[in-house]
Amino acid sequence: MAEKADILVVFDCDGTLVDSAHNVIACMRAAFEGAGLPAPQDTEIRRSIGLNPDVAVRMLAGRPLGDGLLEQIVAGYKSAFFQRRLQADHHEPLFPGARETLAALAADKVPMAIATGKSLRGVNAVITQHSLQDYFISLQTPDHNPGKPHPQMLEKAMAAAGTTSARTFMVGDTSFDMMLAKNAGCRGIGVNWGYHDEAELLESGAERLIGRFEELLEIVRSA
Repeated sequence: MAEKADILVVFDCDGTLVDSAHNVIACMRAAFEGAGLPAPQDTEIRRSIGLNPDVAVRMLAGRPLGDGLLEQIVAGYKSAFFQRRLQADHHEPLFPGARETLAALAADKVPMAIATGKSLRGVNAVITQHSLQDYFISLQTPDHNPGKPHPQMLEKAMAAAGTTSARTFMVGDTSFDMMLAKNAGCRGIGVNWGYHDEAELLESGAERLIGRFEELLEIVRSA
């Protein structure tokens, strides 16, 4: 098909490209317990996925945290995740259709990026694990950006692609992703296989909802 170099498709990582909830839950529970605090409920941790770790920890704590305690929990979470990746049985599988959709968009010469609450080290680990090195022109993470829904991650990705917000799709599974898209003036595409339900995605600004990755190709190709 004709090249769509003016279009940019930006993906969230956890809950959109890869299923990492089991790892996030285990590491967040360990971080809170390591700081001498009760572990949050699994359902609440799942709902926090997509936020920067410090924002997620504050939300999950349910009470004010001093800077020292906050830093301890965040550091504990990052350390637990790093150690977990070293385990032989560590697994963050791609959701069905993800690889095929990335390959099809690349074949169509559609630039792609990632905007995520996952650390850059974590994103690179996912990319290496699944051999996705050739797909993304920009990796936007909390390492050098404010967290979602601040628009900076999308603004940087658009600058790298040389495109506009009207031609940029933000594909994600949470209300944080859809609010990010809205704040950046981009088009939010919500996926229903992740960590927030369809009603939340629509209420937070999703233009469309998809139930299969293949539906994204139809949307992009008709843009």
